[in-house]
Amino acid sequence: MNEEFFVSSEFTPQNGFTSGIEGPACDSDGNLYAVNFERQHTIGKVTPEGEASVFIELPPGSIGNGIRFNSEGYMFIADYTNHNVLKVDMDTREITVHAHEPTMNQPNDLAIGANDIIYASDPNWGESTGQIWRVDTNGTVTLLESDMGTTNGIEVSPDEKVLYVNESTQKNVWRYDLSSNGDISNKSLLIQFPDFGMDGMRCDVDGNLYITRHGKGTIAKLSPSGEVLLEVELTGKSCTNIAFGGTDGRTCYVTIADRGNVEVFRVDKPGRSWNLFQ
Repeated sequence: MNEEFFVSSEFTPQNGFTSGIEGPACDSDGNLYAVNFERQHTIGKVTPEGEASVFIELPPGSIGNGIRFNSEGYMFIADYTNHNVLKVDMDTREITVHAHEPTMNQPNDLAIGANDIIYASDPNWGESTGQIWRVDTNGTVTLLESDMGTTNGIEVSPDEKVLYVNESTQKNVWRYDLSSNGDISNKSLLIQFPDFGMDGMRCDVDGNLYITRHGKGTIAKLSPSGEVLLEVELTGKSCTNIAFGGTDGRTCYVTIADRGNVEVFRVDKPGRSWNLFQ
């Protein structure tokens, strides 16, 4: 039987997560993690079979957003209320502050290179502005770009040579040349959408970019040159982020704010982040 690609279905029950559901990421065992399961301040864990539970409670005042795993298996969480990037030991579940930067608006989404350098989008929703930060492996924080629009989704290309950042309010997706030590240059516009916002985005191993079209209720698949190849129709409208996982890296999980759940669809190529674990 031929497998059906790019057809979304519900993976977890409605309202299992709050409307703050965000930041999906899969570990090497195929478990999915997303923020705000049952209540704010939590990280939820969903098994490949769809069984969800609270994995950890974040420290007082902390609320998570983007989640990424590094090459050693540590979880990193953008803590937007306390201006932190948190680090979680997956065995002991101990939570420490990997990086703290008081001049961040609110660290939002995270991307990570194969060299474990983290990149964070940093929107100011009230002002419709944003910034990009780099967090080195020792926790040093560097401002890469300011005076941007509402920075949100962020991702590294499979060849580690491009950083993509989108601006939700302005509907732009930007590409930068990315150096091996995490510097960016040669900013250029990949695409500007005519309508609806954007949130999280992730690459597959071929460098295609999967972008959540927040408010439209679709996932747009873009080629590395910025051509829209297809759109996946979702049940929910307020899709916040996307992650690749499953046993072969070809299962996409999408967090849905207006339904408080996760949707799932199969794709033809594995995700870049899943491939880093192999």
